[in-house]
Amino acid sequence: MDRAILLLSVLSVGVSSQPITEGQRLFSIAVERVHNLHLLAQRLFSEFESSLQTEEQRQLNKIFLQDFCNSDYIISPIDKHETQRSSVLKLLSISYRLIESWEFPSRSLSVGPAARNQISPKLSELKTGILVLIGANQDGAEMFPDSSTLQLAPYGNYYQSLGADESLRRTYELLACFKKDMHKVETYLTVAKCRLSPEANCTL
Repeated sequence: MDRAILLLSVLSVGVSSQPITEGQRLFSIAVERVHNLHLLAQRLFSEFESSLQTEEQRQLNKIFLQDFCNSDYIISPIDKHETQRSSVLKLLSISYRLIESWEFPSRSLSVGPAARNQISPKLSELKTGILVLIGANQDGAEMFPDSSTLQLAPYGNYYQSLGADESLRRTYELLACFKKDMHKVETYLTVAKCRLSPEANCTL
C-alpha cells in the first residue's frame, strides 16, 4: 500500500513538473525586476506623502486625480478585461514604451541620491530585458506598428525652476505617476508571462 502511494506521488510530480523554458525564465526575471521597481516606487511615494501635512496631501491628491500622467498618451488597455484579451506582443510593446518614457524623468525625481541612482540602471536593465522578450515573440510582426504617431512631450514644466508650491506638486505628480506606471508594467508582464503556461489561470 505504501509502495503504491509512493509510486503515485512520483508519477504526479513527473506529470506536473514541466521543464522551465528559456522564455519563461526571461519573463520571470523581467517580472521580478519590475516588481522591485514597483515596490521602490511605492516606498518613495509613501515616504514623500508622509512628509506632507494632512491638508497638503488632500489638495495634491485632488489635483492629481484631475491631471494626467505624461505616459497616459501611450495607448494601453483600459481595464483588466482588455488586458487579458491583449496579445503577448502588445503587452510587451506597451511595457517597453512605459519603461522608456521614464528613462529621462526618473533623473528628476526628488528623492535621495541613493534611491535615484538605483532607478536609472533598473529601468535600463528592464528595458533591455523586455526588448529581448519582444524579439523572441515577434514572429515577423512589426514591433511598434503605430510608433510613428507616438510623440511623448516632456513632462510639462517639470525641468524648470518653480516656486515652492509648484515644486511640491511636481514632485507629488512625478512620484504618483511613476508608481502608477510601474504597477501597469508589472500587471502587463505578469499576464504575458502567464500566457506561456497554457494550464495556468491568468485571471486578474
